[in-house]
Amino acid sequence: MMSISERVAVVRTKVEAACERAGRDPGSVRIVAVSKTFGPEVIREAVEAGLSIFGESRVQEARQKIPLCPGHLEWHLVGHLQRNKAREAARLVSCVHSADSWRILEALNGAAEEAGAGLKVLIEVNVGGEGSKYGFNPAEVGEALKRSAELPRLEVVGLMAVPPFTPDPQGARRFFRQLRELRDRLREETSFRLDELSMGMSHDFEVAIEEGATLTRIGTAIFGQRLANWRSQKGSWNIGGVSEDGESETR
Repeated sequence: MMSISERVAVVRTKVEAACERAGRDPGSVRIVAVSKTFGPEVIREAVEAGLSIFGESRVQEARQKIPLCPGHLEWHLVGHLQRNKAREAARLVSCVHSADSWRILEALNGAAEEAGAGLKVLIEVNVGGEGSKYGFNPAEVGEALKRSAELPRLEVVGLMAVPPFTPDPQGARRFFRQLRELRDRLREETSFRLDELSMGMSHDFEVAIEEGATLTRIGTAIFGQRLANWRSQKGSWNIGGVSEDGESETR
């Protein structure tokens, strides 16, 4: 079985190769290590391997886990956020990838105002038009951006998408390209720079990088097969069961 440091080295090599194919600087891509269901000791191994940005899917889990991890890490929320969890999210993380509705944007702005801080967000776009997925319709994103000028505590830094899953990673390419092209058009039509594109997971991050991803959310390729259940008891992290890889990395 490969160690986390070995897995991270493999991921970095693949990131660099994808950047080379796309004529990009590898420094333009940042790995968000999706640590959902993995405890602080595992995260420390990833930190020792050189990772510094970690993504959590659930506020409840992040609340218990983050205080037990090294204090210098950057934490992102990459999973669907309920409005009643916005207050906690604004205090726990520096960036929310999954701002998937106007009501969530408003809730996050109010939470950041209460916390006396700013918050970076990415607007989630439902590029596949799937009824089971969260996110703005691509045609709605421009209006959401314009309205977000009313939300002074939020800095909208880019777009995020979870494309329909296909066994062949190449099947996601058109959706990643669609998100990049939407970002490029919105840059021309609005005053937003939208520097960040959060695209790709363990299954398809190389394709996402070739299509312009700047943040890529990688879980299984770093930590191994994801664990299904977790709970913190008496200072120890007890987790059991396994689940399959896939879009559950952000959900």
